[in-house]
Amino acid sequence: MRTTFMANEANIERKWLVVDAEGKRLGRLASEVATILRGKHKPTYTPHADTGDYVIVINAEKIELTGNKENDKMYYRHSNHPGGLKGRNAADLRAKHPERMIELAVKGMLPKGPLGSKMGKKLHVVAGPEHKYQAQKPEVYELRG
Repeated sequence: MRTTFMANEANIERKWLVVDAEGKRLGRLASEVATILRGKHKPTYTPHADTGDYVIVINAEKIELTGNKENDKMYYRHSNHPGGLKGRNAADLRAKHPERMIELAVKGMLPKGPLGSKMGKKLHVVAGPEHKYQAQKPEVYELRG
């Protein structure tokens, strides 16, 4: 008799992967990173369990945006007070917090709720080429396309 494999915390094997963002488009990179964080690239994928790997994204400051998004794309936040909506464009966000662009793009592609929050904590974005996760022995991951 065959049974469907269901992953749980006891039988999940996680790897650390390094993704280089230099010269990559923001949305294409974010969708692949979200797939890795969810674990959909593995045959052991289980929708209700966090089966994904850890991802380190380096060179976040060198991510590409197409068209005029550098000036037109806006990132909004609200203070929960009347009239408290603040926004900054992608160029300002890249200048101050280059890693936040990738974090926000990937977070929007993960499931909402506690499971998505848990998956999002496995994402580590670094602005430059150096990262502090050498002890985890991360493998280099080549993105498709």
